[in-house]
Amino acid sequence: MTFNIFKSPTATPGSGPSGEFDIRRHPLARLPEEDLNLIVELVLRSGSLKALAESYRVSYPTIRGRLDRVIERLEDAVAGKRPDPINDLLASLVERQQLSLDGARSIRDAIRKHAADASPSSSNSTPEGSDT
Repeated sequence: MTFNIFKSPTATPGSGPSGEFDIRRHPLARLPEEDLNLIVELVLRSGSLKALAESYRVSYPTIRGRLDRVIERLEDAVAGKRPDPINDLLASLVERQQLSLDGARSIRDAIRKHAADASPSSSNSTPEGSDT
């Protein structure tokens, strides 16, 4: 198996030796600064989550959860999805222990339900004979 150091499976179009590299189009450029800092710290600690947790002075589960969210945001950036500021805010509040996980899920679900109820397609989907 060969390893191509010039082209990764997630390379952005126009990057690498065949095109001009535009940092603004790279998925990492779409991450917030705090996520980039966490990635730098993780790399500098040779990928050790234990060392990363110690450097941030948090528990292993806390840093694992934080990294999972960074991975999720990076996967979304690679896929071209837009960031979800509500999810990011709720995750941040849970991480800082200002909101319980159950509370965050309830808020997220209520927002999604409200958005679905407010969408134009849902206003015409009331079953016939319904009182609503």
